[in-house]
Amino acid sequence: MRQNSQDRKQYLKIIRNMSPEERLKKCFELSEFTRQLFLAGLKNRFPQCSEEEIKKIYLRRMDKCRNLNS
Repeated sequence: MRQNSQDRKQYLKIIRNMSPEERLKKCFELSEFTRQLFLAGLKNRFPQCSEEEIKKIYLRRMDKCRNLNS
């Protein structure tokens, strides 16, 4: 879905009005949300896997992402 330019401007305005502490807190919140969303996607894709297996898949995929930046 293409992002509306007005929405983006409003988002940037909100971010700019945050203190550095608020921005950092938001960063951590978004990171945690992304992690939870990724894990939920893995559980949906691999419903037969146990929590332990999902965690292993998650860690392998995160390792692949990290290695792409090297």
